[in-house]
Amino acid sequence: MPGFDWRAPAAYGHAQSIPAAGFAWEYLRRDDEYRRDFHRMKRRPSHDTEAQTAFSNRWGLRFRGGPGPARRSRHTLLDTRTPA
Repeated sequence: MPGFDWRAPAAYGHAQSIPAAGFAWEYLRRDDEYRRDFHRMKRRPSHDTEAQTAFSNRWGLRFRGGPGPARRSRHTLLDTRTPA
């Protein structure tokens, strides 16, 4: 989980200026089921496009370039941790 108090209003000051997708991400990355699914996906081969598509469909994820091996790093893009 995040390294800050997610209950503190100050932790969400940035939420007023982020797009809808970023706002949705703030909630999705805290979902325990999403986190479990994400870690299962990290263990799968990157060429398993069927699993990637199922994961994307389940969580309503959409990528401009589409899922699949042509994507640079789906793991960092979907990671449940906040980038440092």
